[in-house]
Amino acid sequence: MSYATQAPARKEIDALHGHAVLEFGTDWCGYCQGAQPLIGDAFAKHPGVRRIKVEDGPGRALGRSFRVKLWPTLIFLRDGTEVARIVRPTSANELDNAFDALG
Repeated sequence: MSYATQAPARKEIDALHGHAVLEFGTDWCGYCQGAQPLIGDAFAKHPGVRRIKVEDGPGRALGRSFRVKLWPTLIFLRDGTEVARIVRPTSANELDNAFDALG
């Protein structure tokens, strides 16, 4: 699953219902590529959580609105509100804890 070059508007994200994870990064980012197996395994355990992969970079409004600085950054949302954030995940436990925060 590639990072989408067209990002949803922030108001669309804020209006989401249920559980979702925004994943910011790029397809060419080494950190993003390295984290994909770990992130994919975590999502496999939570099939009901929507995954929104968004390409980030300078001038990208959605990433700036969430103050994204490093990739990949995963923002865990419950009904459009951030409940957890992971920057450059390195362990399954870290991801499990963030998924648990969704409730």
